[in-house]
Amino acid sequence: MHILVINGPNMNLLGIRQPEIYGKETYEDLKALVQAEADALGVRVSFFQSNHEGALVDTIQQAYFDGVDGIVINPAAYTHTSVALLDAVKAVGLPTVEVHVSDPDQREAFRRVSYIRTACVATIRGHGLLGYVEALRLLCDRK
Repeated sequence: MHILVINGPNMNLLGIRQPEIYGKETYEDLKALVQAEADALGVRVSFFQSNHEGALVDTIQQAYFDGVDGIVINPAAYTHTSVALLDAVKAVGLPTVEVHVSDPDQREAFRRVSYIRTACVATIRGHGLLGYVEALRLLCDRK
């Protein structure tokens, strides 16, 4: 099984960006946490992060052709704005879990809107970096 973990804008600044909201752990810490869980589960995991919407869309589309079995995605700010990401996830038909480090529903009103959510099999929010581990397990349990 191969799971692709996609992170959107500013997620590369974990540990720097608003640590009171996102914590002090870095993007490298996140990757190490997910990789350790993937190793324990016996699954392959790949990572992609971009601040550019088109690159995220391209990566979702390529996942289909690369034989990826599921996607964990934190679209970050594109959660609230991107129909393109929604359409890409719908187009490829891969089981996708939306993840957010913080709980957008407990933040500003505009963050409560998620365009991508309707194309996802689940949403995990407000569990910190462990939300990614939960998402990985959820996709593994689906197989």
